[in-house]
Amino acid sequence: MRYVPIDLVEPGNILARSIYTSDGLALLNTGVQLTVGMLSTLRRLGVTAVYIRDERFSDVVAEELVSEQTRRQALASFSTAVQCVQTGKTMSAKAISDVTTNIVDEILRNQKVLVHLSDIRTKDNAMFLHALNVCTLSTVIGAHLGLPRGQLQELATGALLHDIGKCEIPEQEKKLEDAELPPSQKGDQQHTWRGYKRLRKIKEFSITIPHVALQHHESVDGTGYPRKLKGEDIHRYAKIVAVANFFDNLVSGNGRNGKPLLPHEATEFLMGFAGKRFDLETVIAFLKCIAIYPNGVSVKLSTGEVGVVVGQHAGLPARPIVRVFEKNWDEPTIREIDLAKETTVFITQVL
Repeated sequence: MRYVPIDLVEPGNILARSIYTSDGLALLNTGVQLTVGMLSTLRRLGVTAVYIRDERFSDVVAEELVSEQTRRQALASFSTAVQCVQTGKTMSAKAISDVTTNIVDEILRNQKVLVHLSDIRTKDNAMFLHALNVCTLSTVIGAHLGLPRGQLQELATGALLHDIGKCEIPEQEKKLEDAELPPSQKGDQQHTWRGYKRLRKIKEFSITIPHVALQHHESVDGTGYPRKLKGEDIHRYAKIVAVANFFDNLVSGNGRNGKPLLPHEATEFLMGFAGKRFDLETVIAFLKCIAIYPNGVSVKLSTGEVGVVVGQHAGLPARPIVRVFEKNWDEPTIREIDLAKETTVFITQVL
């Protein structure tokens, strides 16, 4: 399969990865033949790129850290949690715990697999996929840092619910909550306090979980919010979630100027903030876990050749395996260049 910008997808192309609604239901299933109408709908929903089948890359897959079944379960559970917040009900701690248990278990089984953020976002599912991606990324970082199983479970739960304070609540209740906050804790900072206050009421959750919601916008240099905490005053889970949250916002278009960045571009921004906004050890761990050039992405090499990323190296995310075409896209003659071995060849452009 190949990862293709939506404007380059043609009617008749076969979808290679399902697209989901916010509650985990399939909007379009793998294997469907895309039509003009479908492509128009996807553009209207805000989809910018999709995976399509390509016989030349039938062996190329975006390796899954977390199975499709577990991702769908997580989306459904988070959607229910959001509905509970919106209606003033108490979310089920058990439902959240069950899904984060599965996420942690699968990540621990697949620790050698680099993270591919491969779910297709729409305007409808963006918030829900963001929560799931931050949960996955945070758990991977935590596992790489050697956190024990119980702490990974707490981290995953806090990460999944880190933005729960952003969920819409009745205007009257919102005004009451705003009245309780000093001026320095209003505006964009409200969602951290709202999330903290809601999660701390759930007795099944450890106190660290609501603190993830409260602190995930704090910066190690003290310039973050809502309390301008510095360094060791910030909980370790919140430092991890801060990195995952920032990266996923950048690649989804919710970060810099509203324009989605490609993974390799987002990592450049992340590295620039290492040791300032973000904990250096956490950033280093993250960079070892993410597929900077995900499988299926078309790239141009310093040799002038064009190809598709078909494989990864754990620990060397910037040096993938690229399948290139000797002449042009219509010629059958191809070869693979392992950038971990061909050290003088570089990726110069993502197409």
